[in-house]
Amino acid sequence: MSRDGGPGVQGQTYRISQRVQQIPASGIRKFFDLLASMDGVISLGVGEPDFVTPWSIRDAAIEAITHGDTHYTSNFGTPELRRAISHHLEKLYGVQYDPLSEILVTVGVSEAMDLAMRALLDPGDEVLVPEPTYVSYNPCAVLAGATPVGVPTYMEHDFRLQAADVERAITPATQLLVLGYPNNPTGAVLSRADMTAIGEVARRHDLMVVSDEIYDRLGYDGEHTCFASLPGMQPRTILLGGFSKAYAMTGWRIGYAAGPAPVIEAMMKVHQYVTMCAPTMSQAAAVEALANGEHEVQDMVEQYNYRRRFIVSSFNQMGLTCFEPRGAFYSFPSIRSTGLTSEAFAQGLLREEKVAVVPGSAFGASGEGFVRACYATSLDQIKEAMDRIARFTAHHRGPE
Repeated sequence: MSRDGGPGVQGQTYRISQRVQQIPASGIRKFFDLLASMDGVISLGVGEPDFVTPWSIRDAAIEAITHGDTHYTSNFGTPELRRAISHHLEKLYGVQYDPLSEILVTVGVSEAMDLAMRALLDPGDEVLVPEPTYVSYNPCAVLAGATPVGVPTYMEHDFRLQAADVERAITPATQLLVLGYPNNPTGAVLSRADMTAIGEVARRHDLMVVSDEIYDRLGYDGEHTCFASLPGMQPRTILLGGFSKAYAMTGWRIGYAAGPAPVIEAMMKVHQYVTMCAPTMSQAAAVEALANGEHEVQDMVEQYNYRRRFIVSSFNQMGLTCFEPRGAFYSFPSIRSTGLTSEAFAQGLLREEKVAVVPGSAFGASGEGFVRACYATSLDQIKEAMDRIARFTAHHRGPE
């Protein structure tokens, strides 16, 4: 077997796909395997709300199960949920999507991203991915046979993607631009002017744009700009959204894609063979979330905002320069003053002070020199974690 996947049972080797061998294990999950054998760790690592899914949303799923609504739905998702998503997007952003042909319900936004790349890309195509980037974007491109091309962003620009940098990265092979704002891991947000300039580059070079807006409701300074709402952008945008972050529904695995009907149809073709449909009871819960979950969303955002201000202030006071994140629930402090690499900092902090953060290098080369600290945990836990990080930093201060 020419492609060695390593020894298996009784020394047998297995032929593993070159594409799978090409992608690394998630830098987040790989690092947090270290937590399994440790007690007393405060985790600022996994990007998951510490809130429980609101009761009315849970009740909707329970009612669906009680009534026996446990069968397959349409590959596209239930008509009720697609209509609710269509109404939601029009009410928030003024974009109109036909719920029957332009919306696909997916198993989380991660599946939606995978479907979009497999539907739009061929081997040899290039995908522009702003860095630091969420860990799944590059592997999704590789698994689609394409080549991801990183476009760096910088703290001096508040990690906002610059249109000029996008333009410089374009080659004849470029087919797709991925936008993920509010951003994971930095918390950066693009202004309407930023997005308009990027949209002009996309128009000029005839690029499709996949806009991952899973954190759209978690913003702290002004309203989120939906990329598809910009003049002329809806026909070239695949808008990805979901319920995990805003409604504390990570385990429900429910998301969606909205876009031009031919692209949504192509994505559905992959979806129907790989997944069939999103979980029926999760779809019922999502309908309730859109109908009656707004109050809980606003309560969570208010609490995140308080934690955000505290954690940023704490990092800056201890000498770990931290730009102010304007969306999502992540801070991205610089650890360069310690003289440690991001992985050495994260491993040392976990070992010495039992605080878990994610090395910035897990999010691409542009993330080196930073760590990601999630503030979707209780304020008491954050306060204790900040005390421990300050102690660790004091012991590892690099040369001036």
